[in-house]
Amino acid sequence: MTFTHGFADNNGLRMYYEVHGQAVPGQAPLLLIPGGGSTIGTNFAEVLPLLAGHRQVIAVEEEGHGRTQPTSRPLTAENSAGDILAVLDRLNVEAVDVLGFSAGGHTAVALALGRPAAVRRLIVASTFVSRDAVPDEFWDGMARATLDDMPDTYKDADRLLNPEPGHLERLFELDRQRILDFTGWSVEELGTITAPTLIVSADRDVVSAEYAARMAGMIPGARLLIVPGGHGDYLGEQAASGGDFRTMHATLPFLLRFLSEQAG
Repeated sequence: MTFTHGFADNNGLRMYYEVHGQAVPGQAPLLLIPGGGSTIGTNFAEVLPLLAGHRQVIAVEEEGHGRTQPTSRPLTAENSAGDILAVLDRLNVEAVDVLGFSAGGHTAVALALGRPAAVRRLIVASTFVSRDAVPDEFWDGMARATLDDMPDTYKDADRLLNPEPGHLERLFELDRQRILDFTGWSVEELGTITAPTLIVSADRDVVSAEYAARMAGMIPGARLLIVPGGHGDYLGEQAASGGDFRTMHATLPFLLRFLSEQAG
């Protein structure tokens, strides 16, 4: 399996990316955007090689995450979407299929809204598009959250890649502030998404299955997939799966089927 990696500069932010597998003529690469606190490895290490067996995969790490170092700017979906466009430009890729997980799903939506021509198909996994997706207790808990609340899986991964003092604390604060400042998108804005979209959520996820269905109704023609599980175990996410990848193997065929469907 071919593998390359590098950095793309966007006004001083150097976004780390990896490319797995060979380009397939006539087929868009698949872009993977990890969730908050995550690296490519903690989020996608198990599912990535399975996906790369079918198509070329590009994976990125958002500001402050993994090998992408933080800057002084805020971490927002729109800023990260701009960073991703810099990656695509560096790789001479005009359009991608996109899978964004959790907070990475916000970036995926921002990319589809901000540069529709760059997103061929869109998978938004375990995320939300409006603040009413979760109860007030969620926001109160996020406002009070400390580094102690961060899963050890994420802490260990960041300390391994970035042992310098203060990096983990900066990562946590970037993620916490990103969620607290999240305003979401209006139904009218979401109604302008042109990419065929699949909403994926688990039945014991951060948001309810009912909200995921409502979200699918906000995006024209969007499909809905509810899987039995938790927040990301169906993608092999390390903190959620605990090494049990059965749900991931059961879900993968649905994702591949959606990605291979013809437009229309």
